Amino acid sequence: MCGIMGVVGRKGVHVNQLIYDGLTVLQHRGQDAAGIMTDYDGQFRLRKSNGLVSDIFYTRHMQRLEGHTGLGHVRYPTAGSSSKSEAQPFYVNSPYGLSIAHNGNLTNAEELRKNLLDTHFRHMNTKSDSEILLNVLAVELSERSNGISIGGDPHLDVEAVFGAIKALNEKVEGGYSCVSLISGYGLLAFRDPHGIRPLIFGKREVEGESEWIVASESVAITALGFEVVRDVEPGEAVFISSSGHLFTRKCSEKMTHSPCIFEYVYFARPDSVIDGISVYNARLNQGKRLAERILEQWPDHDIDAVIPVPDSGRIAALQMANTLDVPYREGFVKNRYVGRTFIMPGQALREKSVRRKLNAIEHEFSGKNILLVDDSIVRGTTSEQIIEMARDVGAKKVYFASAAPPVRHPNVYGIDMPAANEFIANGRSIEEINDRIGSDRLFYQTLDDLIESILMDTGLEMDFDSSCFDGRYVAGNITEAYLKKLHDKRNDTAKQEDDDEDQTLDLHNDSGE
Repeated sequence: MCGIMGVVGRKGVHVNQLIYDGLTVLQHRGQDAAGIMTDYDGQFRLRKSNGLVSDIFYTRHMQRLEGHTGLGHVRYPTAGSSSKSEAQPFYVNSPYGLSIAHNGNLTNAEELRKNLLDTHFRHMNTKSDSEILLNVLAVELSERSNGISIGGDPHLDVEAVFGAIKALNEKVEGGYSCVSLISGYGLLAFRDPHGIRPLIFGKREVEGESEWIVASESVAITALGFEVVRDVEPGEAVFISSSGHLFTRKCSEKMTHSPCIFEYVYFARPDSVIDGISVYNARLNQGKRLAERILEQWPDHDIDAVIPVPDSGRIAALQMANTLDVPYREGFVKNRYVGRTFIMPGQALREKSVRRKLNAIEHEFSGKNILLVDDSIVRGTTSEQIIEMARDVGAKKVYFASAAPPVRHPNVYGIDMPAANEFIANGRSIEEINDRIGSDRLFYQTLDDLIESILMDTGLEMDFDSSCFDGRYVAGNITEAYLKKLHDKRNDTAKQEDDDEDQTLDLHNDSGE
């Protein structure tokens, strides 16, 4: 999971600050690395590195990032390594000068890499599937450019752009949302034919001229003073010329609408609207529906208070308390300077991080029967530690509720969940999970209820990508051999070995500290 954005501003007005501000809004989608690229008089300007947005862009970097078109990226690694050389955006010199920022994961990356090298002699510097995607786009765009020139200058027709995306969609498998700069021509954005990864665009008028923005979430659009136009549709490409003209085209014949359901559970900011669905309302409904199920199973419950696991469990917990008719309490104070624990490699590191991340308020637990609410349970590390913390400060009984169903299968479309054997729900019943995390009673949302709660009152029909819950991969072609390779890459040992490397070239990057 990453965050991407692109901006086409007015000529003569630099967009570097807009992109920087937008990336800070999308920081929750990736805290491993960040990058900004702009196009200034036919020359790309690039700054990228590991770290938070606020840590890697200094005044001197921003002053160099001139240009009225640009794109940005925040990352955590789902394919490749966490080397700073794999921070995005990536770029190639031909055709035209082409760059990309990518959110998602390609499931046929190795096949594509081999074809690019064997057939097109294109070399890649990193292990990143984003670099592969960029080179596929470069090949398809180059084949359709045909050396067209006007007045001796290269010319790119918008039909060639859409033709390239159509061909790319036919070759590439997986989930992907992308923004791309074509030097001198404009900004290209496109989304996979299943619409797995989110992408949305907006517009504003300034002094009679149009400015455009594309981003992973609507909140990055509205926070910068733009108005949302609409989501990029599955299989659709959006091209915005450097002069501010908009062109759109459906570029896939096989389209479904299967957005990633985990966006509504955990990843997206609650103030975002994705594919016409309010994330905030979806999480309220998740809490309401789960509480209704608890009342059906346990009408005479003895819950004294509902306490969320901050922050992503808070909205569901609020509505659960209301539906259960028990007090809602804030029982944990969060240290906001510790990252998300489920993406940290190494069990010992995660366990240490949980204790640093949260501190319990004794008054809210002492002598009470508490229902703790979290968005989901992945490894169970956080859940076990939090339950132990609640007991340490005097909780009489500790019940636990997950707003999502049991996570039993790896995500292959851009969420860096662990290997399947590291899921606490792998091969265990709910009763066994309850015993493992140490709760007095455990409640899970069902998948049907989760889908119902997200679509409630929207009038929409969608076939969500819910593969981490049901093992059904909407883009297809996921074999046991592929999942075995994925396991070998994602287990804790492999990640720790890979993170020791920073071996690849740092080309044309303003990387001076």
